[in-house]
Amino acid sequence: MDKYIFLFVACILAGFALIKVTAFDTVLVSLHSVFVLVGVITIIVFSCVLIFKGILALLGK
Repeated sequence: MDKYIFLFVACILAGFALIKVTAFDTVLVSLHSVFVLVGVITIIVFSCVLIFKGILALLGK
């Protein structure tokens, strides 16, 4: 098992946390669109990396 798999999963969870961080009424509400954009990009990138690693593991490389 690759040692970075859990790091990739943690990054995906951090992306979801960035999306939810402005759900509360705080001083960060003005940065809502930036946090959502960064969170979505993080989730997409690291999910694609995990899928790619899974395909490589299935092919035996």
